[in-house]
Amino acid sequence: MNLKSFLFGDSTSNQSLGNQFRQKRMIFFKEKIKNLPKPIRILDIGGNEHFWKNSTLASNPDYEITVLNLEKFNVTSTNIISIIGNAVDLSEFSDNEFDITFSNSVIEHLTTRENQVKMAKEVQRVGCNYYVQVPNKFFFIEPHYLLPIINLLPKNIQFFILTKTILSRGKKWDKEFARQYIDEILLPSYNDFKKLFPKSKIWRERFFLMSKSFVAHNFD
Repeated sequence: MNLKSFLFGDSTSNQSLGNQFRQKRMIFFKEKIKNLPKPIRILDIGGNEHFWKNSTLASNPDYEITVLNLEKFNVTSTNIISIIGNAVDLSEFSDNEFDITFSNSVIEHLTTRENQVKMAKEVQRVGCNYYVQVPNKFFFIEPHYLLPIINLLPKNIQFFILTKTILSRGKKWDKEFARQYIDEILLPSYNDFKKLFPKSKIWRERFFLMSKSFVAHNFD
Protein backbone atom coordinates (compact mmCIF):
# COMPACT_ATOMS: atom_id res chain seq x y z
CA MET A 1 0.00 0.00 0.00
CA ASN A 2 1.23 3.48 -0.89
CA LEU A 3 1.61 5.28 2.45
CA LYS A 4 1.07 8.74 0.94
CA SER A 5 -2.14 7.64 -0.76
CA PHE A 6 -3.31 5.98 2.44
CA LEU A 7 -2.72 9.04 4.64
CA PHE A 8 -3.38 11.93 2.23
CA GLY A 9 -5.65 10.41 -0.41
CA ASP A 10 -9.13 11.75 -0.95
CA SER A 11 -11.89 9.83 0.85
CA THR A 12 -13.26 8.73 -2.54
CA SER A 13 -10.13 6.57 -2.93
CA ASN A 14 -10.73 3.01 -1.73
CA GLN A 15 -7.17 2.89 -0.39
CA SER A 16 -7.35 6.02 1.77
CA LEU A 17 -7.73 6.29 5.54
CA GLY A 18 -10.62 8.71 5.00
CA ASN A 19 -12.49 6.06 3.04
CA GLN A 20 -12.00 3.53 5.82
CA PHE A 21 -13.64 5.92 8.28
CA ARG A 22 -16.47 6.45 5.81
CA GLN A 23 -17.06 2.71 5.47
CA LYS A 24 -17.27 2.31 9.25
CA ARG A 25 -19.93 5.04 9.36
CA MET A 26 -21.88 3.20 6.68
CA ILE A 27 -21.96 0.10 8.86
CA PHE A 28 -23.77 2.21 11.46
CA PHE A 29 -26.14 3.58 8.80
CA LYS A 30 -26.96 0.16 7.34
CA GLU A 31 -27.69 -1.23 10.79
CA LYS A 32 -30.18 1.57 11.41
CA ILE A 33 -32.08 1.11 8.14
CA LYS A 34 -32.06 -2.67 7.76
CA ASN A 35 -35.61 -3.11 9.07
CA LEU A 36 -37.24 -0.28 7.13
CA PRO A 37 -39.82 -1.37 4.51
CA LYS A 38 -38.35 -1.81 1.06
CA PRO A 39 -37.79 -0.16 -1.30
CA ILE A 40 -36.25 2.68 0.71
CA ARG A 41 -36.36 6.11 -0.94
CA ILE A 42 -33.21 8.08 -0.13
CA LEU A 43 -32.41 11.71 -0.94
CA ASP A 44 -28.63 12.14 -0.81
CA ILE A 45 -27.77 15.83 -0.51
CA GLY A 46 -24.40 16.66 -2.02
CA GLY A 47 -23.27 13.10 -2.62
CA ASN A 48 -22.10 11.13 -5.66
CA GLU A 49 -22.55 7.76 -7.30
CA HIS A 50 -19.11 6.49 -6.23
CA PHE A 51 -20.11 6.79 -2.59
CA TRP A 52 -23.06 4.44 -3.05
CA LYS A 53 -21.07 2.03 -5.19
CA ASN A 54 -18.46 1.89 -2.47
CA SER A 55 -21.15 1.22 0.13
CA THR A 56 -22.53 -1.69 -2.00
CA LEU A 57 -26.01 -0.14 -2.21
CA ALA A 58 -25.71 0.96 -5.85
CA SER A 59 -27.85 -1.06 -8.32
CA ASN A 60 -29.69 -2.64 -5.39
CA PRO A 61 -33.45 -2.46 -6.12
CA ASP A 62 -34.20 -2.23 -2.39
CA TYR A 63 -32.89 1.36 -2.48
CA GLU A 64 -34.10 4.20 -4.70
CA ILE A 65 -31.44 6.90 -4.40
CA THR A 66 -31.82 10.48 -5.61
CA VAL A 67 -28.53 12.42 -5.52
CA LEU A 68 -28.97 16.20 -5.37
CA ASN A 69 -26.19 18.62 -6.29
CA LEU A 70 -25.71 22.07 -7.78
CA GLU A 71 -24.79 20.29 -11.03
CA LYS A 72 -26.11 17.11 -12.61
CA PHE A 73 -23.80 14.18 -13.41
CA ASN A 74 -24.07 10.96 -15.39
CA VAL A 75 -24.86 7.77 -13.49
CA THR A 76 -24.58 4.11 -14.42
CA SER A 77 -26.33 2.50 -11.44
CA THR A 78 -29.90 1.41 -12.10
CA ASN A 79 -31.23 2.66 -8.75
CA ILE A 80 -29.59 6.12 -8.71
CA ILE A 81 -30.68 9.35 -10.38
CA SER A 82 -28.86 12.69 -10.38
CA ILE A 83 -30.79 15.95 -10.07
CA ILE A 84 -29.99 19.64 -9.71
CA GLY A 85 -30.95 21.31 -6.45
CA ASN A 86 -29.86 23.39 -3.50
CA ALA A 87 -29.37 22.00 0.01
CA VAL A 88 -30.80 25.11 1.66
CA ASP A 89 -34.02 25.12 -0.37
CA LEU A 90 -35.74 21.81 -1.09
CA SER A 91 -39.11 23.38 -1.85
CA GLU A 92 -39.53 21.12 -4.89
CA PHE A 93 -40.17 18.28 -2.42
CA SER A 94 -43.16 17.82 -0.14
CA ASP A 95 -43.01 17.03 3.57
CA ASN A 96 -41.81 13.47 4.26
CA GLU A 97 -41.41 12.76 0.54
CA PHE A 98 -38.41 10.51 1.19
CA ASP A 99 -37.91 7.68 3.65
CA ILE A 100 -34.44 9.06 4.44
CA THR A 101 -32.63 12.31 3.81
CA PHE A 102 -28.91 11.61 3.85
CA SER A 103 -25.87 13.88 3.88
CA ASN A 104 -22.21 13.10 4.43
CA SER A 105 -19.70 15.93 5.08
CA VAL A 106 -21.74 18.57 3.26
CA ILE A 107 -23.33 20.90 5.80
CA GLU A 108 -19.94 22.34 6.82
CA HIS A 109 -19.47 23.65 3.25
CA LEU A 110 -22.40 26.09 3.37
CA THR A 111 -20.34 29.15 4.39
CA THR A 112 -22.69 30.58 7.03
CA ARG A 113 -24.57 29.38 10.08
CA GLU A 114 -27.76 30.74 8.52
CA ASN A 115 -27.37 28.38 5.56
CA GLN A 116 -26.68 25.47 7.88
CA VAL A 117 -29.90 26.23 9.77
CA LYS A 118 -31.83 26.29 6.48
CA MET A 119 -30.38 22.96 5.34
CA ALA A 120 -31.04 21.33 8.72
CA LYS A 121 -34.70 22.40 8.60
CA GLU A 122 -35.14 21.11 5.04
CA VAL A 123 -33.46 17.80 5.85
CA GLN A 124 -35.88 17.22 8.70
CA ARG A 125 -38.88 18.34 6.67
CA VAL A 126 -38.54 16.23 3.53
CA GLY A 127 -37.36 13.00 5.18
CA CYS A 128 -39.31 10.69 7.46
CA ASN A 129 -35.87 9.76 8.75
CA TYR A 130 -32.57 11.55 8.37
CA TYR A 131 -28.83 10.96 8.68
CA VAL A 132 -26.49 13.96 8.59
CA GLN A 133 -22.76 13.61 9.26
CA VAL A 134 -20.30 16.43 9.90
CA PRO A 135 -16.65 16.58 11.06
CA ASN A 136 -16.05 17.86 14.58
CA LYS A 137 -14.63 21.39 14.80
CA PHE A 138 -12.46 20.41 17.78
CA PHE A 139 -11.05 17.11 16.54
CA PHE A 140 -7.28 17.38 16.59
CA ILE A 141 -6.95 16.92 12.80
CA GLU A 142 -8.96 19.06 10.39
CA PRO A 143 -10.17 16.52 7.78
CA HIS A 144 -10.14 18.75 4.69
CA TYR A 145 -6.52 19.81 5.12
CA LEU A 146 -5.26 16.92 7.29
CA LEU A 147 -3.54 19.38 9.61
CA PRO A 148 -3.93 19.97 13.34
CA ILE A 149 -6.17 22.89 14.43
CA ILE A 150 -5.68 24.83 11.17
CA ASN A 151 -9.38 25.73 11.14
CA LEU A 152 -8.91 27.62 14.43
CA LEU A 153 -6.22 29.88 12.96
CA PRO A 154 -6.87 33.26 11.26
CA LYS A 155 -7.83 32.88 7.59
CA ASN A 156 -4.71 34.66 6.31
CA ILE A 157 -2.50 32.17 8.16
CA GLN A 158 -4.55 29.27 6.81
CA PHE A 159 -4.08 30.64 3.30
CA PHE A 160 -0.32 30.98 3.76
CA ILE A 161 0.03 27.41 5.04
CA LEU A 162 -2.05 25.95 2.22
CA THR A 163 -0.50 27.89 -0.67
CA LYS A 164 3.10 28.40 0.46
CA THR A 165 3.92 25.10 2.12
CA ILE A 166 3.38 21.41 1.42
CA LEU A 167 2.12 20.67 4.94
CA SER A 168 -1.44 20.00 3.75
CA ARG A 169 -1.68 16.66 1.93
CA GLY A 170 1.96 16.98 0.82
CA LYS A 171 1.34 19.71 -1.77
CA LYS A 172 0.86 23.43 -2.28
CA TRP A 173 -2.79 24.24 -2.91
CA ASP A 174 -3.95 26.29 -5.87
CA LYS A 175 -4.64 29.80 -4.54
CA GLU A 176 -8.19 30.04 -5.88
CA PHE A 177 -9.09 26.58 -4.63
CA ALA A 178 -7.59 27.29 -1.21
CA ARG A 179 -9.48 30.56 -0.88
CA GLN A 180 -12.74 28.83 -1.82
CA TYR A 181 -12.26 26.18 0.88
CA ILE A 182 -11.23 28.65 3.56
CA ASP A 183 -14.24 30.87 2.86
CA GLU A 184 -16.85 28.10 2.66
CA ILE A 185 -15.93 25.65 5.43
CA LEU A 186 -17.60 26.22 8.79
CA LEU A 187 -17.16 23.25 11.09
CA PRO A 188 -19.58 22.99 14.02
CA SER A 189 -18.87 21.97 17.59
CA TYR A 190 -21.11 19.42 19.29
CA ASN A 191 -23.24 22.21 20.76
CA ASP A 192 -23.49 23.97 17.39
CA PHE A 193 -24.63 20.76 15.73
CA LYS A 194 -27.12 19.91 18.45
CA LYS A 195 -28.73 23.32 17.96
CA LEU A 196 -29.20 22.52 14.27
CA PHE A 197 -30.92 19.21 15.12
CA PRO A 198 -32.37 19.76 18.62
CA LYS A 199 -34.69 16.74 18.57
CA SER A 200 -32.20 14.31 17.07
CA LYS A 201 -29.91 11.68 18.48
CA ILE A 202 -26.22 12.54 18.00
CA TRP A 203 -23.92 9.60 17.35
CA ARG A 204 -20.23 10.29 17.95
CA GLU A 205 -17.75 8.73 15.56
CA ARG A 206 -14.76 8.17 17.84
CA PHE A 207 -11.05 7.87 17.16
CA PHE A 208 -8.74 7.28 20.13
CA LEU A 209 -11.63 8.25 22.46
CA MET A 210 -12.07 11.61 20.69
CA SER A 211 -15.12 12.61 18.65
CA LYS A 212 -13.92 12.69 15.05
CA SER A 213 -17.35 13.53 13.66
CA PHE A 214 -21.01 13.68 14.59
CA VAL A 215 -24.08 12.10 13.01
CA ALA A 216 -27.52 13.59 13.64
CA HIS A 217 -30.31 11.06 13.09
CA ASN A 218 -33.79 10.16 14.26
CA PHE A 219 -33.69 6.37 13.84
CA ASP A 220 -35.03 4.27 16.71
